[in-house]
Amino acid sequence: MMKFLSRLVFWITGWSLNIGWPKGLKKAVLIAIPHTSNWDLLYARAAFYLMDIPVKFTIKKEVMVGPLGWLIKGLGGIAIDRKRIPGGRKQTYTEAMTNMLKEADELVIMVTPEGTRSHAPKWKTGFYHIALGANVPVVIGYLDYKKKEAGIGPLIYPNGNMNDQIEEMMAFGRTVTAKYPEKGIK
Repeated sequence: MMKFLSRLVFWITGWSLNIGWPKGLKKAVLIAIPHTSNWDLLYARAAFYLMDIPVKFTIKKEVMVGPLGWLIKGLGGIAIDRKRIPGGRKQTYTEAMTNMLKEADELVIMVTPEGTRSHAPKWKTGFYHIALGANVPVVIGYLDYKKKEAGIGPLIYPNGNMNDQIEEMMAFGRTVTAKYPEKGIK
């Protein structure tokens, strides 16, 4: 059903796909860029359904109850439990997502590295630490509103040189046009 609705959305709006998911890749952190509008979720989610990429996104477990929880789960939401870990502190979201990826046979977690729909001169770095800690690549998913194209960009294997690698990802992000370019990656 979701694939049919996604095809319908792309057909009505004139969007196309640039499918480039690496063959055989079963675990990754997928960054969705640029993120400047609530429309990004609609197009990105539809694109991933059409590309058969089983993308998940994380949300705190307290939200995943009742009908809203069922809807969020149906769209790919997975609950984060910030349970207590040895030492008595709560695990961070980064630790929880790293552990999810380590334990799963197949899991692609979507993150928006800007952490906001406004212009973000610097990205949040949790996605990089998750990929590095779980020993999985970062895959760039993008929306180009000028071309009306959703696709998969470069694949980056974190090597610990975080600043340079994030700059490399941002450089790719500068080649696509956000819904609101003034809020996009500069």
